[in-house]
Amino acid sequence: MDSSQDARHAGTLLVTGGGRGIGAATARLAARRGWSVAVNYARDSLAADEVVRAIRAEGGQAMSVQADVSDEAQVVTLFERVDARFGRLTGLVNNAGVVDVSARVDQMDAQRLHRMFDINVIGSMLCAREAVRRMSTLHGGEGGAIVNVSSAASRLGSPGQYVDYAAAKGAIDAFTIGLAKEVAAEGIRVNAVRPGLIETDIHASGGLPNRVRDLAHTVPMQRGGTADEVAQAIVWLLSPAASYTTMTLMDISGGR
Repeated sequence: MDSSQDARHAGTLLVTGGGRGIGAATARLAARRGWSVAVNYARDSLAADEVVRAIRAEGGQAMSVQADVSDEAQVVTLFERVDARFGRLTGLVNNAGVVDVSARVDQMDAQRLHRMFDINVIGSMLCAREAVRRMSTLHGGEGGAIVNVSSAASRLGSPGQYVDYAAAKGAIDAFTIGLAKEVAAEGIRVNAVRPGLIETDIHASGGLPNRVRDLAHTVPMQRGGTADEVAQAIVWLLSPAASYTTMTLMDISGGR
């Protein structure tokens, strides 16, 4: 069966940090599966607009929306703009996130830590709050699905490189479990994916552009993954095929 035809009216989806990497791959695949997709970005409007153009070229519906998810007022406005364009939200992918340059904990200052947690943790929680207010049957919604993008770092710790990032993703794991239990009876499923070594430009932004290649030998499958491989799992978790799946932390790490 053609899944794009089967899910023609999948709903309205917001992908934060949707202009690149896993977010962009998720936005494109979700659009093919029938979602109307809002592609959020913080600064790179050109990348987000390119994702939107690619979706529209394939006959999908998409819009780009600027917002810094660590800013509460901007998050509220972001959701209001999606409401106005596509109607009530039924899917959220909390993908926006940052890393910093590789460092030990004894080299990290408070400014770095605040940025790490403001974007990776508080931003995801604020977006989830707005999503729940729209999806929950308690608030007159019809249910929905939230997928948080965590990381294998949450269980590996990333010593000597990104312990702060790993800690932030550990918080996302705990948040996923708690929120899933909190809203399970209100029609909302909450899950997380934990990608391992994935070929995206986030590694370059952390000062280690060759990180996936350099560590591929540590992966049982002997290679890094692709953003498209992670997107497949995310879109499945959003779909009716995962209707009895919630509170799940799905490792997409090649066995690492």
